[in-house]
Amino acid sequence: MPEPSFVTKSPARRLSRTFAEGVAAVGARVPGFRHAGTAAILLALAGASSGCILTTDLPKPDLDIPMHYRAPKDVHAPTPSIDWWRTFNSRELTLLIEQAQEANLDIAAAAARIRQADAQARITGAALLPTLSLGDQASQSRSSGGSNNNSSSVSVSGREFASYSTTLSASYQIDFWSQNRDALLAAQESADATRFDRDVVALTSLAAVATAYFQVLVTQDRLRIASNNIASAERVLNAIRHRLSAGTGTDLDVAQQESVVANQKATVPLLRQTLAQNINALATLIGRPPESTVIKGGSLVRMVPPRVAPGLPSDLLTQRPDIRRQESLLASATANVGSARAQFFPNITLTAQGGYQSAALSALFTPQAALYNVAAGLTQPIFDGGRIQGNFDLSKARQEEMLQAYRKTVISAFADVDNALVAVRETNDRLRLQADVVASSRRAFSLAEQQLKAGTVDIVSVLNTQLTLFQAEDALAQARLARLLATVSLYQALGGGWEPKLKEPVDAL
Repeated sequence: MPEPSFVTKSPARRLSRTFAEGVAAVGARVPGFRHAGTAAILLALAGASSGCILTTDLPKPDLDIPMHYRAPKDVHAPTPSIDWWRTFNSRELTLLIEQAQEANLDIAAAAARIRQADAQARITGAALLPTLSLGDQASQSRSSGGSNNNSSSVSVSGREFASYSTTLSASYQIDFWSQNRDALLAAQESADATRFDRDVVALTSLAAVATAYFQVLVTQDRLRIASNNIASAERVLNAIRHRLSAGTGTDLDVAQQESVVANQKATVPLLRQTLAQNINALATLIGRPPESTVIKGGSLVRMVPPRVAPGLPSDLLTQRPDIRRQESLLASATANVGSARAQFFPNITLTAQGGYQSAALSALFTPQAALYNVAAGLTQPIFDGGRIQGNFDLSKARQEEMLQAYRKTVISAFADVDNALVAVRETNDRLRLQADVVASSRRAFSLAEQQLKAGTVDIVSVLNTQLTLFQAEDALAQARLARLLATVSLYQALGGGWEPKLKEPVDAL
């Protein structure tokens, strides 16, 4: 199977070289500091040694990537386009999706988390740079007066002292064992994970917009169906009442049909409530209050479900944002293992200070007042109560957790696509069969209504045919909804829209 596309970033060498050049520049400006050339050489060596790091092998997911999906593929269907919502050919849906992309609060929060992760990466990367500080100090002091020659009769006055100094201090920890560089890599990979997390949130939010919009359409359709059914039931009720007045009907027939009419009317308030709730859900998804949100809607009958081809299973590894997120989290955990391992080795710290110090302000910036100080220190952990070992074990366990999470995400992605493909196929069949049911039920109800007027049919047959028709029409509307939701689920399972692949140029012979 393809290995996870981990990206290796190596800024340590560039950062160390920048610090060495900065030290050399300071030495050129400060007289006497040029004698600290040894420090500059050490810092340059530090930059060179940053490439000699301890690396941790990336774990292998060891997944069996299938060659194709279990569900049959529509060879004539295109792969999902980057703006997949446009394939439904609904201007209002496209407008709602665009508004959600700009104003959805979950997407905005995910974008804020990206900025937080980037800031954290900069904070972590600061350990690869030297710390520089400029200090200016001025002091005035006076010593106390005292007796002369142990005689209390003769005393001398205290003396006053003045001191002025300007210094530039630098400190740098050599990242010889790549502890800081691996920590930076971990932070950068975590930042990448938040970017893919934002894509996951965006895909989920846009799919929710499409789902809520289709729910609005189907509820409007069901309200129209309910209204037509009420009208049909009242026509039948009037016909039965005429039979009662003519002496060919009974009060029981009238009561039964009145019950049918009442049941149909009772479905309307719940449908209106569902419609309002779905419109409010859309308002939340596009970041607006319900009072300022207007949804015209329409009918699912005019919605033509697009045909979508899933592509190859291996394509999901680069298309699904949740897989990419888990991949980045695994890379981050792997880098943290390297950083934790480096804590077993000694730390090497270089410090340098240069500047001027004088008792007279007028003589502060003279060659005689120049000073410098260079030091190097090495610290080797000996006993810490098992803290370093515990941190290393924690990082390894975290890496194992991320590896298993990555495997589960990939396997779940294949299952999601298979489930969506099966749903698309089965809802197509359901929609076709349910349309046949509605056509037959309408014909049966029309014949029963005609025979009722002619007085040649019993009331039970009329009741059965109209109830069958009412239920079939409502089921047809829900079958249309299920077909559209299956398509949305397929787009979501495939990771949304796919960028078009560029054709490779043919080399000229």
